Amino acid sequence: MASTRIERRLAAIMAADVVGYSRLVEQDEESTLIAFRDIRGSVISPLLAEHRGRIVKLMGDGVLAEFGSVVDAVACAIAIQERTATSQELVAPERRIVFRIGINLGDVVVEGEDLLGDGVNIAARLEQLCTPGGVMVSGTAYDHLKGKLNVPFDFTGQKRVKNISQPVRTYALRMAGNEQGWRWRSQIIHHWPLVAPLAVMLLLMGAGLWWWSQGTKPTIREPAVAETAIGNPIIGKPSIAVLPFDNLGGDDASRRLAAGMTEDIITDLSRYRDLDVMASNATAAYTSKPVDIRAVAKALNVHYVLEGSIQRSGEQVRVTAQLIEADRGTHLWSDRWDRPATDVFAVQTEVAEQVATRLAASGGAIPEAERAAGRRARPEDLKAYDLYRMGQEEMAHLTKESIEEAIRLLEQAVDEDPKLARAWVALAAAQDLTMRYGADADTARAAAMQAIRRGVELDPRDAAAHATLGHILGMAGDLPRAQAEFETALRLNPSDVGILTSYAGWASKFGEPERGAQAADRAIRLNPNYSASAAGYYRLAYMMAGRYEDALRLVEHEDPLTRTRGGWVQAAVTYAALGRQEEARATVLEALNRYPDLTTESFALNSPGYTDSERQRLVEGMQSAGFPPCIKPEQLQAMLAPVHRLPECQTVSPQ
Repeated sequence: MASTRIERRLAAIMAADVVGYSRLVEQDEESTLIAFRDIRGSVISPLLAEHRGRIVKLMGDGVLAEFGSVVDAVACAIAIQERTATSQELVAPERRIVFRIGINLGDVVVEGEDLLGDGVNIAARLEQLCTPGGVMVSGTAYDHLKGKLNVPFDFTGQKRVKNISQPVRTYALRMAGNEQGWRWRSQIIHHWPLVAPLAVMLLLMGAGLWWWSQGTKPTIREPAVAETAIGNPIIGKPSIAVLPFDNLGGDDASRRLAAGMTEDIITDLSRYRDLDVMASNATAAYTSKPVDIRAVAKALNVHYVLEGSIQRSGEQVRVTAQLIEADRGTHLWSDRWDRPATDVFAVQTEVAEQVATRLAASGGAIPEAERAAGRRARPEDLKAYDLYRMGQEEMAHLTKESIEEAIRLLEQAVDEDPKLARAWVALAAAQDLTMRYGADADTARAAAMQAIRRGVELDPRDAAAHATLGHILGMAGDLPRAQAEFETALRLNPSDVGILTSYAGWASKFGEPERGAQAADRAIRLNPNYSASAAGYYRLAYMMAGRYEDALRLVEHEDPLTRTRGGWVQAAVTYAALGRQEEARATVLEALNRYPDLTTESFALNSPGYTDSERQRLVEGMQSAGFPPCIKPEQLQAMLAPVHRLPECQTVSPQ
């Protein structure tokens, strides 16, 4: 007997239904049916036609539709939610028609005009998981959307759904009008791609005229080939390492000047999007050492190396620089400058531009607009600059005493040269750090804010200034303005490792976990010698984006003896998320041995600095790993209200 051949095809499936339909019908059946029919006729059907979709079937309270493209399906879903909300602005809230929409890209079975199979079932399950007024897409749909639709998604976890054997990656589309947790109203500005143009203008104006004039979001470049995120080169564009400039003067002032020149050249080069520039920490091991250029290039996965020297004699300086193609050992360019000492800052700009001109795309040409866009204000006073560098060195020690000394030196620097913007920026960062060592938060934050606003005012094109302002605003709870400042910083300098690292830690708070993970990828590539504190930012970024394999690589590279309380939580959650329960349990036991009061409530719900979505992910992860859920009664007595509680712990109260 001949078998009937089953027809299959790949399709984007949209499932939509009305939230609380039974309640609406029970309250007023006739009005509900009329309202739904009107929306279907005036909103859904025209939008399906506009986005090349077709209705597969109509249910009493919903619609199943097919699209040839995921982009069309998501664009149609957004339009349906927006138009439905607009059409009911005069309707009482309790009588409004509100949709949930799920979208999946998958294989479907064709039976006449009907569609069956897992591709349809997953879309229907996603619709059930979706928040009212929102859109949820599967991982397969999300993967096909990257770079094609400028809308923000939040990764919402691997979900097990009915009748589907494997967990489904899920992503929620962040839309104006969706409930987003305890502090949604304070974060509505995050939905900028979908709000009215006036709201966009207000946000952009807050970030400054330069950023507003660009009109697009900065891109955090991903690898051009599919490779692991940890430590591999970005292929397809020039990569360069700037070795520490040799100090031929011998004294500490010349040493600081040489170190400053190296870092400033790296900063200047990093603003060019066509160059991949290693961080100064990645090359610090080569200070004052004879090196094999080819070995250095191989170790750092770069194609080019820049090396040079600086010698100061009285009020004169001599600077040399040479650019080497590492594979063949060929000298592409070299130069020497004999200048007054005050011209050293102009020389470092010339070095950066000479290198960029030879290595950038389009035959070496870089538009003048791009040259000007990221160029920082030059220092004018060498004494003030030396004080600034001394202050930075003190800050790096990260002790209470060193931070206090840094503030003293940086205050001297701005007294010596009130226009030295980068010293104001460093002073703001130092003031912010005092809170780690017991300083009054309100006083420290006010001092930091005053200093950073002065720094940004003096040099609005200094990317580090905007990133520092973003961090300070974020710590004060002003996430919309913090996000705007980070966006500006990334536009001005898309390859600055410090900015990328800080953004990786903040991105999920801005509702951008995927971009945070991309920032971590890029920061690790540009600085494989990242610090333990930076690793904490990267692990958090990977966890919030659901990239637990990448988080695990960082966990396994970490020395457990230096692991912090948060680091133990991250390690246990990572093991649990990957199904390695035995290692998760062992990590939890060791964490509790070191921190006996560590519970899901005390860390996930009551540690400062996390947003609601981050807390929810931590709660789920810590529960899966096996941490004790509830704060101990004796701890509750010592905690200041309000204390956030898990539902199962509500009955636990102080004795």
